[in-house]
Amino acid sequence: MAVPKRKTSRMKRGFRRSADALKQPVYVEDKDSGEFRRPHHIDLKTGMYRGRQVLEPKS
Repeated sequence: MAVPKRKTSRMKRGFRRSADALKQPVYVEDKDSGEFRRPHHIDLKTGMYRGRQVLEPKS
């Protein structure tokens, strides 16, 4: 059976548990289409990013 060699310190325990406090993802309303999207991400419905056409729009 696996047994830890040393006690886990409070600092290491805190590093491991730091992901428990992560926030929900943020969404912003797109200026042109009014759809919600992640900031700094491509709008997949229109294919626009920072005012430029980057992808073909989904049909």
